Amino acid sequence: MLFLIILLIIICIALALFVLVQNPKGGGLATGGSGSNMFGVQRTGDVLEKGTWILLALIVVLTLSITTIAKTGGSASGVDSKIQQQLDKTPTPSPLGGGTTAPANTPPVTNDTTKK
Repeated sequence: MLFLIILLIIICIALALFVLVQNPKGGGLATGGSGSNMFGVQRTGDVLEKGTWILLALIVVLTLSITTIAKTGGSASGVDSKIQQQLDKTPTPSPLGGGTTAPANTPPVTNDTTKK
C-alpha cells in the first residue's frame, strides 16, 4: 500500500508539470492578441493533453484502489493490531472533564442509589 501511495504522489507531481507546461487554449483570461499556432505547438499540445487525461485516469484508479485496500485491511501486520488493542484498553477522557471513563468494551458499573 505504501508503494501505491508513493506512486500516486509521483503521478500527481507529473500531472502538475503537464498542466503547467501546456499552452493556454485561448479562453478566459488568456485571450491576448496572439491568434496563430506556429512551429508545431498544436501537436505538442495534443500530446500534453492526452498525457494529462491519462495521468488523471491513473490518479482516479490509484485512489480507488488505495481506498479499497484500506477498507479491506490491506496491511495486516501485527504491529497495527497491537497498537489498536492498546488503544482499546486505555480509558478515554470524559467529555465533561470529570476524569476518565471505562473503555468501550467493558460494561458500565451502576450504583444502586434507591432506598429500601
